Amino acid sequence: MSAPLKIAVSGKGGAGKTTVAAGLCLALEGRGYDVLAMDCDPDANLAGAIGFPADVHPIRPLSSLTDLIEQRTGVTPGSYGGIFKLNPHVSDIPDTYCCRHGRIKLLVVDSIDQGGSGCACPQNVLMKRLVSEVLVSRTEAVVMDMEAGLEHLGRSTASAVTAMIAVVEPGQRSVATAKSILKLSADLGIARAFVLGNRFRPEDRFSDFVSPHFDGKRTLGCVPFDSGINEADLAGVGIKERMAAVTRDEFSRILKRIEEQIRVL
Repeated sequence: MSAPLKIAVSGKGGAGKTTVAAGLCLALEGRGYDVLAMDCDPDANLAGAIGFPADVHPIRPLSSLTDLIEQRTGVTPGSYGGIFKLNPHVSDIPDTYCCRHGRIKLLVVDSIDQGGSGCACPQNVLMKRLVSEVLVSRTEAVVMDMEAGLEHLGRSTASAVTAMIAVVEPGQRSVATAKSILKLSADLGIARAFVLGNRFRPEDRFSDFVSPHFDGKRTLGCVPFDSGINEADLAGVGIKERMAAVTRDEFSRILKRIEEQIRVL
């Protein structure tokens, strides 16, 4: 491919999007990619799911680094009044403030407080500028673990997303959230938005479950229910340590499916 993959993963809380994001990071690494993982979820668990050693996580979210925010925007977070930079310098942040594990670098970005474009506060301006920099300018593969909303993405940067993935677990509330994500993606101009099943057992009949709701061309496949992933969470280790071979193979197939779909759409 001429351009690096930039994948955003979203879905209803509890649908397993962090597991999916971690699995994609590991699959990309396994195929020789350098990977930048961005944890944009306020309940930041991507480091543990990937398998970062305990001595490097939990990692402080960038939004909590008040000295950095003040330095780059000119305003102290939480202060009132004042004029801050709307286009702060951020190109050095991914390399300076990341943690590394193998070929994967991780940034914990944290959430943006309000919907739409986010509140006009210096930390949110810095975080959105950083996401824009990563999506538009970085040369490694990027995987973003996001909230159900797409507040980190603006119209000017959404087109740089290679694939938006809405994770669906068995249940109608998860389907409703995925539909909202696909609509938000369309509103932002993201052409390649897909649905990915997670934690489906054979008896759940994934294809039959999603076919009434989503175009088959928008469906990437399904990560099977894997008790090993649950065991990894209980043991506090990365999913790679306990993930079944069939699950690992499915993540590799999903990546190939993404590459196939982006050539078609």
